[in-house]
Amino acid sequence: MATGIKDKVAILGMGCSNFGERWDVGYEHLLNESFSEALSDAGIERKQIEAVWLGSALERSLGNSAIPAATALRLEGIPVTRVENMCATGTEALRGAVYAVASGAVDIALAIGVEKLKDTGYGGLPTLGKGTLNDIWMPYSSAPAGFAQLAAGYRAKHGISKEDLKKAIGRVSWKSHQNGAKNPKAHLRKAVEMDTILKAPIIAEPLGVFDCCGVSDGSACAIVTTPAIARALGKRDLITIKALQLSASAGREWGTSSWDGSYVQNTRNAAKAAYKEAGISNPRKELSAMEVHDCFSITELVTMEDLGVSEDGHAWRDVLDGVFDADGEIPCQIDGGLKCFGHPIGASGLRMVYEHYLQLQGRAGARQLKNPQLGLSHNLGGVPYNGVCAISIVGLEGR
Repeated sequence: MATGIKDKVAILGMGCSNFGERWDVGYEHLLNESFSEALSDAGIERKQIEAVWLGSALERSLGNSAIPAATALRLEGIPVTRVENMCATGTEALRGAVYAVASGAVDIALAIGVEKLKDTGYGGLPTLGKGTLNDIWMPYSSAPAGFAQLAAGYRAKHGISKEDLKKAIGRVSWKSHQNGAKNPKAHLRKAVEMDTILKAPIIAEPLGVFDCCGVSDGSACAIVTTPAIARALGKRDLITIKALQLSASAGREWGTSSWDGSYVQNTRNAAKAAYKEAGISNPRKELSAMEVHDCFSITELVTMEDLGVSEDGHAWRDVLDGVFDADGEIPCQIDGGLKCFGHPIGASGLRMVYEHYLQLQGRAGARQLKNPQLGLSHNLGGVPYNGVCAISIVGLEGR
């Protein structure tokens, strides 16, 4: 009978590139930027890595395989697999590496993600067409419109005024910009005043300019192994994987009338499975921090309810009460989130775990939380009515 992967896999080292408009470099440089940090952090040689999972959704310059990544990283003679699962691609890469170690197939594996969205020449997640440097493709026309519908469904179901919801999603963006200003690897590092956020031009009602994450280039990676091997390599106070779960839509949301548009079922499915695997019964009390898929501010707000850290219909009040601020009950996006990093698709899920990894080791600098124990990362791919959700939970060994 399946028992899950809790504490069966440890993070040996992690790395993250600077995110931003990286016009001066290609994907090879970004891969090496994150990989070099992870390799140094792990304290191993590259020849000790036995298998690699590369996450990339739109990087056409890679071609259709992972071979260019193997070449860029000089990973000789080992299996390198490319994966894609919409915006959950980074976490999907981690899932492949973690499962390989947990199964005993390999001792040390690498998960790495990269994307150069700026090269598409598009101001948001791209549609079908020809990009400036890369061809671009996504299966829907407007991400802001899709998530604006989530706001409409949420407001209608819970009877929230337009003004109250606007203040709440504005507070989501304000909080993330406050946090991102302290992160040297973030794309956007300037705090933004609430008044500026609330008066910004509308992109898709009620989402304004500051309610939408930016377009960035970046890479992040993790080297994983068993706890026993990590200890043999001299590692102490191990950070282990507590849960890694994924849920994909089967079409119920857009193919039937059973969904009211106010929540994301995939997140609820993945969260339930992840909490069971991690042994978490009260996420609001047990989680130390969260990194969630704030592609839009309304997405983060609704995710608080889907993850069970806010009661249905109450997340907007929790946001306004500061529950998810850096000094709140359960900090969310302490590194600035997608709002300040942007969303290089293949890298985002791993970048989220990277923040928890630093926090759990007490290495987060000016944004360091006090005594964190468990961190949850959440990726949401596609649109609310047809997509995929991936959740990873990491924490101190034995927690």
